[in-house]
Amino acid sequence: MTVRTGAVAVESLPERKLRAQLATRTAPAASTWAVVLAGGEGSRLKPLVRRLFGDERPKQYAPLLGTCSLLRQTLDRVGRLVPAERTVVVSQYDHAQYVDRELSDGAAPHVLLQPENRGTGTAIIYAAHMIRRVDREATVAVFPSDHYIREEDTFLAHVAEVIRFVERNAERLVLLGARPTSPEPEYGWVRPGAPIGETSDGPIRRVQGFLEKPELENAQRCMTAGWLWNTFAFVTSLPTLLAAGHEFLPDVDDRLNLIGAFSGSRHESWAVRQAYSLLPVADFSRRVLERCPGWLGVSRLPSLTWSDLGTPRRVVGVANTLPVRPMWMTSGRRTSDILASVLAGRVPMTGKRS
Repeated sequence: MTVRTGAVAVESLPERKLRAQLATRTAPAASTWAVVLAGGEGSRLKPLVRRLFGDERPKQYAPLLGTCSLLRQTLDRVGRLVPAERTVVVSQYDHAQYVDRELSDGAAPHVLLQPENRGTGTAIIYAAHMIRRVDREATVAVFPSDHYIREEDTFLAHVAEVIRFVERNAERLVLLGARPTSPEPEYGWVRPGAPIGETSDGPIRRVQGFLEKPELENAQRCMTAGWLWNTFAFVTSLPTLLAAGHEFLPDVDDRLNLIGAFSGSRHESWAVRQAYSLLPVADFSRRVLERCPGWLGVSRLPSLTWSDLGTPRRVVGVANTLPVRPMWMTSGRRTSDILASVLAGRVPMTGKRS
């Protein structure tokens, strides 16, 4: 049974012995790396974050759904699959104070601070170049830092299976798709095609079409035709990711390659600043995924609750389903007034989509 709650994929979990199922799924090999994207500004959530917490921090550094920030929740989740020493957080210089705060306890991942945000395409390829220095044959799993996933065991077990598939099929990049519950125009949409592999949750399919943030009418058509939401979490091999950057993002790839000559030297930070001063803004979905290269695949997530926390309405919708609501939802009339004003659009919400 599917419960419709706007732009949140919510499905009731079937009866099954989850622990036994998890035990049968092989953990990722030592060559698996994780990339966590944390460089966005979260423009659409800025008014809510500002009113609730009194500062300008981007949404991934705010405790919107509990006592921990969205980034910390993401790192804790990813850390159950890939250790910190093989995890790369991509952020930007202006976020350094927030990143330091999040990584003050426990094992710290690698951190790449970009001079400025140049889009998801640049962030992903920059991380790929960094990983290449230490593990040229790595398998790479990419995760945004602003997602809500309730059934984490189920999600991680599925990711582990997709990793195993990519280890056997290194030429593939496999997106994780969610079954849509509404014609959401601010998500990417993926059209599944013929099977190319299998997980215990169902087939991995070739991608036959991809639309990034379509108009509402097109999103409705996609939903009717059985397309999936793109969660923007994906798994691929490092050689395939680097080849995608070379083919579809040559302006980005060429500039980032110049940094390599200064790697490890006292001039490296200067080289990074120089490269970024000339880089375009590159969106990975539009520059790579919408091209639908033949090696692109999609694996539909099993029954679980997933949301991209990109708007105040989605945050409030998810928070209302939690067993224990966040502190900011239980602090009286002032908070209620803030939520009402933000959701009604009475607070200016200008800026790029995050």
